[in-house]
Amino acid sequence: MEEEYIKLIFGLKLKQIRTERNLSLFGLSKLTGLSKSYLNEIEKGKKFPKTDKIVVLAEKLEVPYDHLVSLKLDKNLAPIGEILQSKILKEIPLELFGIQESTLIDIVANAPVKVNAFISTIIEIAQHYNFSRESFYLASVRSFQEANNNYFDDLEQKVVAFAKTYQVDLTKRISSQELEDILVEEFGYTINNEELTKHHELGNLRSIFVPKTKTLLLSNHIDDAQRTFIYGKELAYHYLDIEDRLYTFSWIKFDNFDQVLNNFYASYFAGALMIPRASLTQQLTNLFEQKTFQKNAFLQLIANYNASPEAFYQRLTNILPKDFNIQNLFFLRFTHKKGSEKFHLKKELHLSHQHSPHANETNEHYCRRWVSLDVLKTISQQNKSHVFDLQISHYPEDNMNYLVLSSATKDPFKENQYRSISVGLLIDKQLQRKLSFIEDNAIPTRNVGVTCERCAITDCEVRKAAPIILQKEEKYRITENVVNDLMEKFE
Repeated sequence: MEEEYIKLIFGLKLKQIRTERNLSLFGLSKLTGLSKSYLNEIEKGKKFPKTDKIVVLAEKLEVPYDHLVSLKLDKNLAPIGEILQSKILKEIPLELFGIQESTLIDIVANAPVKVNAFISTIIEIAQHYNFSRESFYLASVRSFQEANNNYFDDLEQKVVAFAKTYQVDLTKRISSQELEDILVEEFGYTINNEELTKHHELGNLRSIFVPKTKTLLLSNHIDDAQRTFIYGKELAYHYLDIEDRLYTFSWIKFDNFDQVLNNFYASYFAGALMIPRASLTQQLTNLFEQKTFQKNAFLQLIANYNASPEAFYQRLTNILPKDFNIQNLFFLRFTHKKGSEKFHLKKELHLSHQHSPHANETNEHYCRRWVSLDVLKTISQQNKSHVFDLQISHYPEDNMNYLVLSSATKDPFKENQYRSISVGLLIDKQLQRKLSFIEDNAIPTRNVGVTCERCAITDCEVRKAAPIILQKEEKYRITENVVNDLMEKFE
């Protein structure tokens, strides 16, 4: 273990033993002859006492010397010990969230039983739901995005500076060829479009980068928008001076959290390069000023950029919070196989708070009234490259309404597989001020739930399961009321 973690564990043990003896720091100072400030620094993991000081502490606290210096922790502190030894706190840049590692340890030290019970519960839940290290890192990045309203001005400025340096006209549609020229001429890349097709095991990979020879292997299944995105990420790694990076897309493994975070930075840079903020903001402003929703204009807006619908919707989650102050929004990506009744939520982002569409279909069924699922069913039954729809989703449970826009496309790498991308905007006063078409009667409104098992809608024509969760809650409520009545009757 690293020296600083040994200090932290010793400090945690000392504080636990002291509090078990009902001693204050002042009391321990009087008992041992060691200064209160020195003991405080030991408990916070800032100092490790010399051998003679440990002997004094062990003698006065009546614990064996070996027990005090052992790295083995009792059951109350064991979970935090496992976290320290795993070095996971080193892998996650806590400073991104304004958290100091020492502060986190201090919180644990002040209430070890409660905090570690919580940590143990989280670990148990993670194991129950097969929550992997990959999932944990992705959840951390998602929290980082949500904490910053998914807008990063430094990256936006870097894109503008990059365009100026390499004379990329951000007012025009960017082509993959333009970015390829920069990679080849400025950064010495070799582009190989043939090798990946020789290996059927790599059918789902879009690219592999070989750093030693600066060779970029590309799948011949990708379209120009996907190629442009890959080139944009590669340029981001160089322009942002990122060395600790992932080498495949989609990625198949990672060594640490920084690689996952840097992958997000590169993806953001590529999205901002392909869909520049200034032009998108102006075009959205024009669209929002219309009294009715202009479907063709919206689809044309997507087509204006050399980017996939997913990249466009992702970009909306950057621009709407910053330039339109629309922060109550969510982003969802579903996948679906033709002929299947299963819909898998592969990616989600919720700004400000967890919105009603948030769910986990481990043992439940997502509401089949969601437009996100409707477009998937439609495209799986029709020979179309892009299906778009929108609706106002009304959640009777909390009386909230969301304007949800959703696009479905075919997965180019998987037979009979489709994906939908959705952005939902909470209909509040801010949205009503920004979107003139929000009162458009042509936009359908549907009562929806989260999952069938938790939905109280009684006349649902597409329900896949009984509302068993609500039924259990109602049963408990009735039981509780009867018990309360009996308590009052016999008091």
